[in-house]
Amino acid sequence: MNPSQETQAQHTQRQDDASHAPDFAHLPGGAKAALEAVLMVLDEPATEEELAAGVGLTVDAVRTLLAELQRDYNGYTVKAPEVESASSAGIGSSPRGFELRNIAGGWRIYSRTEFADIVGKYVLEGQTARLTQAALETLAVIAYRQPVSRARVSAIRGVNVDSVVRTLAQRGLIEDAGTDPESGAILYRTTSYFLERMGISSVGDLPHLSPHLPGLDGIAEFYDAGTM
Repeated sequence: MNPSQETQAQHTQRQDDASHAPDFAHLPGGAKAALEAVLMVLDEPATEEELAAGVGLTVDAVRTLLAELQRDYNGYTVKAPEVESASSAGIGSSPRGFELRNIAGGWRIYSRTEFADIVGKYVLEGQTARLTQAALETLAVIAYRQPVSRARVSAIRGVNVDSVVRTLAQRGLIEDAGTDPESGAILYRTTSYFLERMGISSVGDLPHLSPHLPGLDGIAEFYDAGTM
């Protein structure tokens, strides 16, 4: 291929790319917001090439938008040469609680390191501390009766526990333990995270209930007999 043919081929390719380029004009925030939306759902860093392919932009365009998002998150929305002429109210917003990092060639949104203690406390303590009474009661039934189905837990508590079980599973306190061979119902058990939060090495270390439930000797046999 001679130089003139190569130039024509490149021109044709650019026209073809332009015809297939997504139109961001109708979206709130345009292309930058579209890229931000993709960044928000990443569970691992993505390269500029991967982001460009996913959003439908050129790598150069993505690189420019990433730099703008970094400035936005850091609280800088005015270019350096314009800062002196900008009013204090127009320089930008305060830094966000998250930032856009480029780690080993990949981009991803992270919470700022300055908030590590706060975030860590929320993740490790806050969610469990805010369990409702209903969730705590359901968790106790599962812990002592595991593996157990939702239907059995509902029968023991006398209320529907579907939403509570989903919450406990999302918090990492219970997990799927297979299915009941007779009914096909999903069985649940507590997780290693539950043991960690309880400060015990196994469910065998849970306190015995019988001393706290006078007159209910044989309750396990009662439930197993299916007379709930």
